[in-house]
Formats: sequence, structure tokens, C-alpha cells
Amino acid sequence: MNTGLSPAGATDLVLDVRGLMPPEPLERVLDALATLPPSKRLLMVIDREPRPLYGILRQNGFLHACTARTDAAFEILIWKGPDPSV
Repeated sequence: MNTGLSPAGATDLVLDVRGLMPPEPLERVLDALATLPPSKRLLMVIDREPRPLYGILRQNGFLHACTARTDAAFEILIWKGPDPSV
């Protein structure tokens, strides 16, 4: 089964959800983040900016950076933020 995840260097996983209809991209990225090791980052590639995702990331302690590509896709780099209890 193709999960859409593939290794991309030492610290990143790529999740390509282009062409999927909502809410599947959101469901897939949340599933991937649930098992993301703290030392890894997730690079989500999507064909629209996932604005609803940003609040969910913030509420769950993740940080992100969004880049609009020239091919009309967006790259959302997501990583676990610092532990607020430290």
C-alpha cells in the first residue's frame, strides 16, 4: 500500500497529497504526525494552502513553514516545537 510517505534526506519525510479531495489531505498529515519521531520533519506537498491545518498544528505543539512553489503547489514543512514544560 502506498502511504504517500517517502524518505527525503536524513531528517525529512515527504507526504505528497496533491490531487486528494478534502478532508483526506488533513487526515493523512495528522496520521503521519502522530507517529513522527521528534528528530524528523514532515514535508507536506499539496495543491492548495491548507489554512485549517495551521491552527491544529499550533494546538498540538508543531511549528511550520509554508512555501508557494512555481508549479502552484505548496510545501508545508512541519516539525515538533520545543516542549513547553521544559
